[in-house]
Amino acid sequence: MEALNSAQAARDFIYSLHSTERTCLLRELHRFESIAIAQEKLEAPPPSPGMLRYVFIHNALPFVGFGFLDNAIMIVAGTQIELSIGVILGISTMAAAALGNLVSDLAGLGLAGYVEALAARLGLSIPDLTPKQVDMWQTRLSAHLGKGVGVAIGCLLGMFPLLFFGDEEEKLEDKN
Repeated sequence: MEALNSAQAARDFIYSLHSTERTCLLRELHRFESIAIAQEKLEAPPPSPGMLRYVFIHNALPFVGFGFLDNAIMIVAGTQIELSIGVILGISTMAAAALGNLVSDLAGLGLAGYVEALAARLGLSIPDLTPKQVDMWQTRLSAHLGKGVGVAIGCLLGMFPLLFFGDEEEKLEDKN
């Protein structure tokens, strides 16, 4: 997801939403801002270590799914492209990997909603933080670390197709 720190990026995001999603987003933005205004004068305590762990996990889980699907699809697609189209057209392994990445990215666009829905079904609700706590550096760091660790774990788990491809490459070399 791109950063929404410019008018153009925000506009692009808004135009990508369905009307019900825009309505829901607007309602939540109003609610969030009204709480933020009410708490503007109050000094908010930093989030507790438990809350920061929850923010970490809340952000990590969907990215485990994304990293898993992205790597697994890329490996399977790249290998199949290399063993079929790659042999016929004589493309390099890196070209096959790049095409596998294209297939994986396109699949990711379609599967992103399912990954998020599955993460939501696991019962992880949004952490209960005040608007000031959401904007604190500790919370942002915890969220970014969760995303990074989640995608790293997912990518490592998504390497499982490599366990099945060693024999096919040896068979192809034997044929040649």
